[in-house]
Amino acid sequence: MKRVAVKVEVPDLPELERRMNEISLEFEPTLYQHDRIFIQRGFKRGMNMPRMVMRTEMSAADKPAVYKLMLKRHIEDSGIEIVYRSMVGDYTEIVGILQQMGFVLDSEVSRKRRKIELSETSRIYLDKVDGLANAYLKIETALGPDDKVSDVVADLKRTLKLFHLGNDGLTQKPYFELLKNRDIIEAK
Repeated sequence: MKRVAVKVEVPDLPELERRMNEISLEFEPTLYQHDRIFIQRGFKRGMNMPRMVMRTEMSAADKPAVYKLMLKRHIEDSGIEIVYRSMVGDYTEIVGILQQMGFVLDSEVSRKRRKIELSETSRIYLDKVDGLANAYLKIETALGPDDKVSDVVADLKRTLKLFHLGNDGLTQKPYFELLKNRDIIEAK
């Protein structure tokens, strides 16, 4: 699936939640997600190379975890992200297959995620990522065959303005890169 997303840092979470309640948007219950991001040896950002993500997802401690394998490929010059996902029965076996294919573990990301389904193709996520100071609001939509990426991105940015979130804090970087940037800054 081809999709387009915008993500923005939320400086005032209570204010965002208040604004969302004003327009009758309610998040689903919190999901706990842990992603292990695998990359090919020689991976370089900006080269449109795929990442493989092994996701563990839990809705509650007393319920079984769900495992998903995702291929994510961000096409830098177009703003499109290609995503394929599939449920996994045996986590350990799939990780072994990835390693045998030459993928190496690059990073891990844990988050609490709340979601709003806007339609079959569009979602809003509110993510609190372990290690990042603020929450992030992410809006994504599947790209239709006749959609122009720039028009879709402009629509998503207009949606952010409904919540009084503008271009400040806007990023297309995945969470694992935001965490790496934080680690580099803290090391200096």
